[in-house]
Amino acid sequence: MDILPAIDLRDGKVVRLAQGDYGRQTTYHDDPAAVAEQFIAAGVRWIHVVDLDAARTGTAANAGAVRAIVRAAGGAARVELGGGARNTDAVQRMLDMGVARVVVGSAAMKDWPWFEALVAREDLAGRLALGLDAREGRLAAEGWTEQLETTAADLAGRTRGWPLGAIVYTDIARDGMLEGVNVEATARIVRATDVPVIASGGAASLDDLRRCARAGCAGAIVGRAWYEGKIDLAEACKLAGREL
Repeated sequence: MDILPAIDLRDGKVVRLAQGDYGRQTTYHDDPAAVAEQFIAAGVRWIHVVDLDAARTGTAANAGAVRAIVRAAGGAARVELGGGARNTDAVQRMLDMGVARVVVGSAAMKDWPWFEALVAREDLAGRLALGLDAREGRLAAEGWTEQLETTAADLAGRTRGWPLGAIVYTDIARDGMLEGVNVEATARIVRATDVPVIASGGAASLDDLRRCARAGCAGAIVGRAWYEGKIDLAEACKLAGREL
């Protein structure tokens, strides 16, 4: 299992939101590349980046910071980027920043045929991830401001056999709250598809990561727990390697 430390960007700074609420922000660092360097030193193979401004407005306001993170990662780790992937041109611009994988969320849910056609492109095989963000199992879109009726498990089930790089499943109620990963809900996503599933939201301890591994997750995102000293990344990476 991979450990994916998170860098959430807003106004060029590294921040975390509580439960996706833009009014409940904590700012941790003003140099995203320096944070990425710390992740690399811990031995991670992936860095999970979210452009919160782009998720909300569709404008890639943090492109410079993303490119700086990619440069800092060098060949030691790959970067996946979410936030603002609303159409084909936006996805291509994000890939042109040098990231290895783009997470598509709201746009996929609102125009599934478009997303299906995008995934079918041979040049994008493995370079796209589906972002499923849910409250009580129901999907949310538009920077988590719009609630949908579709369940995350139902949508995940449609991706069997697809050449997706991953599904990133986020329990919004847990995100940024240090209350533990919703492993039960994440396990439903794992069972619904054969695409690798990355757990996101609430990781607070190494035990959370153990539970994710045992549930069959291909990865787990660590955010606030690292920023507040509750999870040691180097130790987490060693644990993830042992668990799988």
